[in-house]
Amino acid sequence: MFYALAREIVSLIFHIYFKIIVLGRENIPKQKGSYIIASNHVSNNDPPMVGIVFKGKYTFMAKEELFRINPLFTWLIKKLGAFPVKRGSKDSAAIDNALESLNNGRIFVIFPEGTRSKDGELGKPKSGVTLVAARAKVPVVPVFVKYGKKRFLRRQVLVSIGEPIPKESFNVDLTDKRQIRSISELIMGRIAQLKESAPEII
Repeated sequence: MFYALAREIVSLIFHIYFKIIVLGRENIPKQKGSYIIASNHVSNNDPPMVGIVFKGKYTFMAKEELFRINPLFTWLIKKLGAFPVKRGSKDSAAIDNALESLNNGRIFVIFPEGTRSKDGELGKPKSGVTLVAARAKVPVVPVFVKYGKKRFLRRQVLVSIGEPIPKESFNVDLTDKRQIRSISELIMGRIAQLKESAPEII
């Protein structure tokens, strides 16, 4: 109940402040959950921005520092599906949380680059997205997000959704670093294709 209400409130606020342009709606899976959204990362607004475009409950990793701001904020972001991840290290607990959320029928949002891009350019992918997809045996939907010029209201935002990468693509040997790197680059490559074909926004 709280999740649905919070989602509607966030959606309303975002549609007031942003003019959201969505491309590729037909690529959104018909299933309500148990798949991964892999997106580029340019703003703190990215998780809810992506979340209000897709239907269903979602979870996402958030840097552990956000869970130390204050108890109320920690409670809120947990209710909205966030769980902490230690950046710069292999966090097995975060991977387990992602797998559990997928097993429970949620959509898992992940940013393969592992951090926000300051200049809008795509970075190198980390292995996390491949590890989760291969263990969960779920498809991955590539997404590209781009923001227009900053303004007080109705800043344009483009959310471009690519064709899902089928779960069969993630039948890899998780002990083989080359295979993991190759699949991670495949996912990032799909995001790069969306970036290249994205129209200009103001």
